[in-house]
Amino acid sequence: MLLPSSYLITLLLTVLTMLCWGSWANTFKLSGKWRFELFYFDYSAGVLLGAIILALTFGTLGYDGFEFMDDLLHAGRRQDLYGFAGGVIFNLANMLLVAAISVAGMAVAFPVGIGVALVIGVVWNYILAPHGNPAFLFGGAAVIVAAIVVDALAYKTYALAKVEREARAGNAKSTRKAVSLKGISLALVSGVLMGSFFPLVEMGKGGELGLGPYAIGFVFALGVFLSTFAFNMFFMNLPVEGKPVEITEYFRGNFRQHTLGIIGGMIWITGAVSNFVAASAQGKAQVGPAVSYAIGQGATMVSALWGLLVWKEFAGADQRVRMLLGVMLVLFVVGLGLVSVAPLFP
Repeated sequence: MLLPSSYLITLLLTVLTMLCWGSWANTFKLSGKWRFELFYFDYSAGVLLGAIILALTFGTLGYDGFEFMDDLLHAGRRQDLYGFAGGVIFNLANMLLVAAISVAGMAVAFPVGIGVALVIGVVWNYILAPHGNPAFLFGGAAVIVAAIVVDALAYKTYALAKVEREARAGNAKSTRKAVSLKGISLALVSGVLMGSFFPLVEMGKGGELGLGPYAIGFVFALGVFLSTFAFNMFFMNLPVEGKPVEITEYFRGNFRQHTLGIIGGMIWITGAVSNFVAASAQGKAQVGPAVSYAIGQGATMVSALWGLLVWKEFAGADQRVRMLLGVMLVLFVVGLGLVSVAPLFP
């Protein structure tokens, strides 16, 4: 199997993770008025398909003589269970995050959900495998959390100003969208679960019978794919927003919508396997699971940039909102830099 041979390559893999995790949702936006419950069936299939392709290519190449199938057959049942459980927990967390966004909006769901996930994930991963300067690592994580909060504040300020303008023009019934406790609760549970899946992945890779990064990626993807059918039945029959969805509506989707779902899943798993590989690097190439996870969670800011530059979500923003966005970008770069250099100053 192919593994990074230098710290720079490992760091680039974590950046690839951040880009993939922050970009896959564009496929959902491109799918139009396609319900997220229906989109998720294709997304989970794309996750599994992408994991298989990566395992049979990069996981089979190299000169160490240990290929993906050898790794999979060599692993212990407990390690398989950890990897599978990691996929199941991530899947539920990701679906709850989307549900929280539909109930309370991005301004609440992202800072609560991803902020909690980042703190829990970095602390837990560092406890399991301490690597890197803790001051740089935890300081950088705190700065990234601050960037997420500032981004949410900018989004909320912009949204309220837009609604108030529409209200004055007679096009809106209310100037403020109520933030329900249900939305906050969904985001909190999502954050706790999201911060817990990566340590389970590391436990699945640990020990003499541990899975390699490509094998854990496959087992993880299997957990995502199979659990989607159970979780999605719940969300389809008891939706957090809108009417219940019949399974027959899935077959009414067009080729483009189904293809976008599969591509979205393949983009996400590419980032995930890159993260697993980066966390498995040894010697001078090592960055550690806490660092790779923290940088990967910078995907929240990548999503913000997509919304800002491509989807024009902040079109017509006033000076205060533009200032907050500038502060967010600066904090993000500083936090990412602190986390990136943490392994260089043990």
